[in-house]
Amino acid sequence: MTNSRAPLAAVCQSKERGEISVLLQPKQQLPPAFCRLRPGRGVQQHNPVHADAVTSVAALKADLCVSGGKDKVWYWPTTGHKTDVRKIRGCGLNVTCDSNRIFSASRDKTVMMWELHRTSGPSQHFPGHDLVVTGLAVSPDATQLCTGSRDNTVCKWDVETGGCLGRAAVSRNLVTHLCWVPGEPYVIQTSEDKTVKMWDSRELRVAQTFPGKQHIQTCCDVSQDGRYVLSSSSGFAGEGCEATLWDLRQTRSRVREYKGHFQTTTSCVFLPRGPALAPSIATSSYDSKVKVWDQDTAACLATACLEGAGPLASLAVCDSSTLLCATFNSGIHLLQMRNGANLELEELKVSAA
Repeated sequence: MTNSRAPLAAVCQSKERGEISVLLQPKQQLPPAFCRLRPGRGVQQHNPVHADAVTSVAALKADLCVSGGKDKVWYWPTTGHKTDVRKIRGCGLNVTCDSNRIFSASRDKTVMMWELHRTSGPSQHFPGHDLVVTGLAVSPDATQLCTGSRDNTVCKWDVETGGCLGRAAVSRNLVTHLCWVPGEPYVIQTSEDKTVKMWDSRELRVAQTFPGKQHIQTCCDVSQDGRYVLSSSSGFAGEGCEATLWDLRQTRSRVREYKGHFQTTTSCVFLPRGPALAPSIATSSYDSKVKVWDQDTAACLATACLEGAGPLASLAVCDSSTLLCATFNSGIHLLQMRNGANLELEELKVSAA
């Protein structure tokens, strides 16, 4: 680190372009591209590692995250993917998983598994897709991986061996996102065909297709109790751009919509109970805004406008009050919800040690 104060454009410096970058606690003996986040008030900047848009961010623990970008992959000290990283997944927030494992999906048609304490490159490769890999989901016990691609296929993999356990193709199923239902064998998928699908991972077949929307479905998330699914929509000038809540027990109809963004909504996440006492969700959009919504009423509780950040690409939940947001122009922003007379969503100062 050359600057202990300094949006969070990955809080570490690289001598090469491209990376998966990681933020970490200092007590662990790891290479010097790691540091601990110490939130405070105000907005400060760190020297960027990413040399281009950050396309995905994932929280491994409350103070540990990993990100991937259009600048390919830089991984201490080995370059892995040949082209830009589209999705990053870890499983540190799931207590049954090994939090030291990170999965990355790329435009180079491959998925890689990385070990946090390993310095010699990826520990496992998952080749087999014919086009860019755009969906990535880890099973609750971290033994299996589901991937999806613009080649219309979904694949299931053995994490330990890297072997492909199944491959299924659905016509016009250009996958945009995947997420695993907690404690269940089901995987939720969004697609450019404007639908949300539920896959049974045991037989790798589509168990349910939700009613089609008017726009491309860009992202999805599942509530921790496994009862609800969120999806987000593309759009422009306020047409589309919404998030949609679905009940997994009654998938023939949507529960409600969350409207207020003016460009494509790129990411949607369920929030743990925290400052927003009611069940709540968060969304990010190409309109440079992050919004927090009341899950039950669809009322917008708070908005953060990240001036100069450009399109917002990805959200990650750190804890009940803290979010990470990956952006095209200014790296990763750390946001915190504060509950006063009204819920506030504000950027935080980050210091590194």
